[in-house]
Amino acid sequence: MLRLPNYSRTVYGLCRSLTNQISKRNQSLSSTTSKVAIEPNTSKMSIFSGHIKGAIINNLEFVRPENITPLPIYQVLDSEGSIKDKSHEPDFTDEHLVKMYQDMTLLNVLDRILYESQRQGRISFYMTNFGEEATHIGSAAALNPKDLVYGQYREAGVLMYRGFKLHEFIDQCFGNSRAACKGVQMPVHYGSTNLSFVTISSTLATQMPQAVGSAYAYKRAQNGLCVVCYFGEGAASEGDAHAALNFAATLEAPVIFFCRNNGYAISTTTIDQYRGDGIASRGPGYGMATIRVDGNDLFGVYNATKAARELALNEMRPVLIEAMTLRVGHHSTSDDSSAYRSIDEVRTRDKRDNPILRIRKYMIKRGCWDEEKEEKWMKDSQKMVMEAFANCEKVKRAPVSTMFENIFDKVEPHLQRQMKEMNEHIRQNPDHFPLALYEKSST
Repeated sequence: MLRLPNYSRTVYGLCRSLTNQISKRNQSLSSTTSKVAIEPNTSKMSIFSGHIKGAIINNLEFVRPENITPLPIYQVLDSEGSIKDKSHEPDFTDEHLVKMYQDMTLLNVLDRILYESQRQGRISFYMTNFGEEATHIGSAAALNPKDLVYGQYREAGVLMYRGFKLHEFIDQCFGNSRAACKGVQMPVHYGSTNLSFVTISSTLATQMPQAVGSAYAYKRAQNGLCVVCYFGEGAASEGDAHAALNFAATLEAPVIFFCRNNGYAISTTTIDQYRGDGIASRGPGYGMATIRVDGNDLFGVYNATKAARELALNEMRPVLIEAMTLRVGHHSTSDDSSAYRSIDEVRTRDKRDNPILRIRKYMIKRGCWDEEKEEKWMKDSQKMVMEAFANCEKVKRAPVSTMFENIFDKVEPHLQRQMKEMNEHIRQNPDHFPLALYEKSST
């Protein structure tokens, strides 16, 4: 008789047990199905597909993406500023509409000034939001101010709508001592605890699984809030995106995934980024409610986000929004987009689909805006940004010791040693370190 080691006997026993269970289950299924009227092959449901209720067919047939109708794009406000269907027109007061328009245009002015300041060497880096303003303001207006936001790096308008001040944007880009990050962060990597906006991280898609975890915590807390996670179509190629979407669906977490599909992942066009029907087509595959919206339509984005929030909270499930828009500016100040796309093509599309022009046309037709107000606001917004910029530029940068602080509860011995070595290095090479620009260290 063959003698098995103890671990082999255990495995053998488990296999026998599983075999018996499967046999009993098959007998049970056979008994059950024999009592049920069997439909023709075209509608009979497979018993081997788990929770998938697919019909059994006799045709050898592949699902080919080129034969599937692309998902439609929801739109309320067309490029001429006209409402396609009045029943979808949001019930905004004139005051609210003007606030949204002014946030979009103020962001535009801020972008221009900070972009030029980087070119002058006054800040180190910047990323503009040109062309994507409606995705920010439209979605932000549909959220509860306490809903937690995870941004990627091009959602400054969400913060602006929630009340982030001009000097807070500019302080962060200068990395001065008044900035929340004290300079220990790249420019445009904003964050605000008070405004429920998680600090931005440079690494793509890391915010996505984090957002799911937060949403699951909100679900358990039953606090009536949801989580919104912004990302670009390029980030959707990261492994973290798959993990996040799958976890959100299986955990039934109240999270809105908001994809800004602006056509380019830096220099990589969408045709080189994916072959399927954009990002929205992936939603149903994860078992997720999904909508595709015109990202240059302020009203469409607002309606889609508002409905997504209601769905996420009422049914405790994730929702995917894909906003189709255009990145008008360069990816960042480190990029020259003219090397991989036509400037004339971008200008033509921007002239046709610009979200600010679109909502301005609507407001003029509505009677709550005119050329006189436009001229005054443009002068006022320019003045506001320039004054804030001048004020922020005068603020000294945080002490160099800041890089060693806020890492642990207290400055550990190894960090104290490193700080001492750094200070000695600076003392020996004073010409290379403009300490006059920095506040004095207390350590």
